[in-house]
Amino acid sequence: MKKGFWVEESPVGVTVCDKKGMGLEMNAKSREIFARHGGGALVGADMLECHPPEARAKMRRLLATGKANVYTIEKKGRKKLIYQGPWFKAGRLGGLVELSIELPAKVPHFVR
Repeated sequence: MKKGFWVEESPVGVTVCDKKGMGLEMNAKSREIFARHGGGALVGADMLECHPPEARAKMRRLLATGKANVYTIEKKGRKKLIYQGPWFKAGRLGGLVELSIELPAKVPHFVR
């Protein structure tokens, strides 16, 4: 089995860029989410360009610091959890990975 085979058809949008913001990988869900911005054509393109100025500045800060940005949004009646965080290679910051996860209307919360 090819490493990472599971991610292509995952219902979670997975988008990866390098530390300059250049698109490296997108799975099928990510290409669908970003279809209006070019979809799969964003691989090899500057992903900062498809964000408004405020979000672009935040993305640059994440790329500079290696910190994560986590929030929820609602679009077209669908609630999503967005995780934008660093990925590393040999202990060095390689760029960002964004996970876009659709959530049900009510999400149970457990304290364990």
